[in-house]
Amino acid sequence: MELKSAIEREYLTLSVFFIDKEKSISYKTGEQITTFLEEHIMKKHTIIKAALCCALLALVMVSAQVWGGSSGPRRGGFYGDWLVKMTFGERQMESILSFSRDSEGNRTGQWISFWGLSELKDVKFEENQLSFVQVFRFGENESTSTFKGKIEEGKLSGTLSSDRGESKLEGTRMPRTPRAVGSWEMKYKIGEREITGTLVIKADKERNLSAEWQSQRGENEISDLKYERGNLSFKRTSKFGERQRESTFEGTLSRDTLTGAFKSERGEIAAEGKLKNASLIGTWVLEITSERGPRKQRLRVNPDMSALYGSMPLKKVNLEDGKVSFKLVMEFGDRKFESSFAGKIQDSKITGELTSSRGTRKVTGKKVVRTFRRRPTGQ
Repeated sequence: MELKSAIEREYLTLSVFFIDKEKSISYKTGEQITTFLEEHIMKKHTIIKAALCCALLALVMVSAQVWGGSSGPRRGGFYGDWLVKMTFGERQMESILSFSRDSEGNRTGQWISFWGLSELKDVKFEENQLSFVQVFRFGENESTSTFKGKIEEGKLSGTLSSDRGESKLEGTRMPRTPRAVGSWEMKYKIGEREITGTLVIKADKERNLSAEWQSQRGENEISDLKYERGNLSFKRTSKFGERQRESTFEGTLSRDTLTGAFKSERGEIAAEGKLKNASLIGTWVLEITSERGPRKQRLRVNPDMSALYGSMPLKKVNLEDGKVSFKLVMEFGDRKFESSFAGKIQDSKITGELTSSRGTRKVTGKKVVRTFRRRPTGQ
């Protein structure tokens, strides 16, 4: 009752503004408001109802904006990866700016390119204005640059300045792969018999999801696929010769595990799925030895086993029995440079060697464990 009265009092206070705005009266206490309303409630009943409707409509609109934002990519935010381009003479170079937060909630940033990963300093973002300092070290050499720019409508732009001059920088947000994407090895039981199948979920450039069910038993079609806030559902149509069965699945994702149940006219069957290649999928920070000292690099492996080595796309990373391998091809005009990596993965650590025509370099790396924290409003 107290909560209801408080809500009513708030709405009625709003009504007072509409009823008596000509009098410019300031009502400071709940008793004054109540007295005023008692005098006017009968003859102003229609106006009060209109005010209440306006207040409720505004509340619905605000809620729609808040919840609706999760259905598509964020356009005005700051955190995440940005693919940026700079022009040096006649050559255009691509890099990645990656913004996040540390354990204390402070803004952090990384400049990621084919040449390596460098931490950004003094990262600031207020009222769409972005600034940071980049310090790039290679051996005994060090260079410092200052960026000043803005982020508006999903675009990043500004100027990077150093003692060597200025360079224009422009970029767009890189969409993150939806968590549901990947190959899920599903298991469930019918009686004492265990049934297995692979649920392959893919996303197009607009992050729209589609799926297929791979199995040696019959033909299967997946439709009505939906994923939101960790909840996954779909409809499965199975054909066995002339027979056809339909079932629905509802489940939840927790890191590399999908837990849920199939429902059909025959009842409900519990099912569980494991993400294939989960030990390698994700973000890795590598350390690569060289004659000029070690340097850092980022490797991001996607659920479909494509990847980014620095800012360079890789078509496929191979993983078999804990052994990891991939190839790099870098082109500068008519010249082509190739490298290959071979190593192993164990306990969220990776070790191996990067081999090219210039020799072999040792590589070690650790997997980045991402913690999901609520972001501040507007960031």
